[in-house]
Amino acid sequence: MSSALVLPAAAAAAPPQELPGHRAMWVAICLEFFEFAVFFAVYFSARWHHPRAFQEGAHRLWTSGGVAITAAMVSSGWMLTRVLAAMRADRRRAAMLWLAAAVLVGACYPLVKLAEWQWNAAHGLTAGAGIFVVVYWYLTINHFIHASWGLLGMGWCLARLATGAYSAQEHRGLASMAIYWHATDLVWLMLFALFYAFA
Repeated sequence: MSSALVLPAAAAAAPPQELPGHRAMWVAICLEFFEFAVFFAVYFSARWHHPRAFQEGAHRLWTSGGVAITAAMVSSGWMLTRVLAAMRADRRRAAMLWLAAAVLVGACYPLVKLAEWQWNAAHGLTAGAGIFVVVYWYLTINHFIHASWGLLGMGWCLARLATGAYSAQEHRGLASMAIYWHATDLVWLMLFALFYAFA
């Protein structure tokens, strides 16, 4: 009976769990998801009214480019988890190496995207190529902008990490950046499924 009285007191004394990163980043991510919810509403509305164009559309895209972008984003996201694990273990040098690798791998995304845009132009996938292509450009360019912000954030965090701005006890900036990249990653996986893989 005494142990029953101790357990609630111990639970009450436990500090509340905080979200990783800064609260402002969580607000930004929620706004990003709201923004893309509107974009996805545009996608499904267009698909509802033009089902054949969307059924045939995936075959017109450069699927290898979409797969390469997916690999770059997911791989760099995994590397960011290693950054945070290294920081929690107070291994700053390892964290710097993982973050530098994440930046390099993540930078493959805009390089592949530029190559994809050239491929699209060579195959006539311009704004006048039909509703599927217009919606594809609309959503993927918006995602490109968000991912570019993420890459800039990684570069900024790498510079701050190199100057000793983060420690094992305080690295919320790194956590915020990683969370943002994972959110952008999630949006890309949805875009990949809807445009490249879902015929």
